[in-house]
Amino acid sequence: MGLINETNQQYYAASQIIHLTNTSTLNLQYTFDEKMQLYNRGSWNPSDPGFYQNNFIFEYSQNGLDPYAVVTDEYDLLNNLIRKKSSIIDAFPFNPWPIGYYRVRLKETSYGDYSGIKLTDVVNNFIVGYVGAGKIIPSVKRTDVIFHAKRGLQEFSYDTLKSVKQQELSIPNNLSVILPQDYVNYVKLSWVDSLGVKHVIYPTRLTSNPTDLPIQQVDNGDPIQDEYAQNLQGTPIIDERWGEADNQKITGAYAGATYDAAMDAYTWRGNVVGQRYGLNPETTNINGTFTINEREGKISFSSNLVGKLIIFEYISDGLAYDKDTTLPKMAEDAMYAHIAYSILSTRINIPEYIVQRYKRDRSAKLRNAKIRLSNIKLEEITQVFRNKSKIIKH
Repeated sequence: MGLINETNQQYYAASQIIHLTNTSTLNLQYTFDEKMQLYNRGSWNPSDPGFYQNNFIFEYSQNGLDPYAVVTDEYDLLNNLIRKKSSIIDAFPFNPWPIGYYRVRLKETSYGDYSGIKLTDVVNNFIVGYVGAGKIIPSVKRTDVIFHAKRGLQEFSYDTLKSVKQQELSIPNNLSVILPQDYVNYVKLSWVDSLGVKHVIYPTRLTSNPTDLPIQQVDNGDPIQDEYAQNLQGTPIIDERWGEADNQKITGAYAGATYDAAMDAYTWRGNVVGQRYGLNPETTNINGTFTINEREGKISFSSNLVGKLIIFEYISDGLAYDKDTTLPKMAEDAMYAHIAYSILSTRINIPEYIVQRYKRDRSAKLRNAKIRLSNIKLEEITQVFRNKSKIIKH
């Protein structure tokens, strides 16, 4: 039995048409892999504000030709099954649908999902293949399998799976952007020029964002408390100074005649003029810098990046959203090995040689998964290496 359930029209056009020829039809069953959802109970109605929050559009045509019209008859939805309601609210039985063509168009669809397997399917497959009489795990609670599967997906997401997400953002005047909801750690930040080329932005060690800002007494510097015995918090002076800093004084990127005067005016650089050989790549990078502001949950940028378009690449744990809880099929076997080892290693009376056997099995399959998912292509490598054979002329 094939694993693909959607038709080409459902996959490529994100739509499905049901042709009704029976005047007694009560239900319209659509077979998208994507779950159709009404925003609220009344969002079937085009005049309801929630109508535009539905993830699908339900349309009707008597002859199956465009233009289709949005269905305005009241209906409800359950598991992609549309049922037309009676004229009396919540009355049964439902009125049948008129003869004609009924089209559902999804507003968004995901392509390439076949390359992954849902975490719920991983759990089901593991219980079928690894649990039962005569198997290494005679019995286990489903909740235990789900726990170890989720933990495995988190760990795999950090260094094995393609779990890097990317956001396109513009840096506002306050030089800060909010971290995504599912942010765990950053991978890379880059600003994008007019040609669409990325320029890497590196973190800086020259400043930092304090996590606490206690207000101090002037005479002895002791923190001041409020009526609840908690330290009063002030405003971040360090962030303000860094935001107003002239980036040229840090990078040394002065133009023409202003270079010498600016060097002499800035004490730190003036003290080392004529004494340094070469440049410090950390401070001479004109692409700008950033810091992670843990206090505010934001990324703070240097002043020369204001108004720039950036690409923010970060890691999530694979559990934030339903669409995230999928596992690449190339790592499926490694996940089964991880769950088996995790269950066996936490049970009593399991011989240590069996635990070690499954530990080695998990390690080997995880290594194979990393190799598969690294997506190394020989032709792409050789194309890069051809650059090494160029003749340098003098």
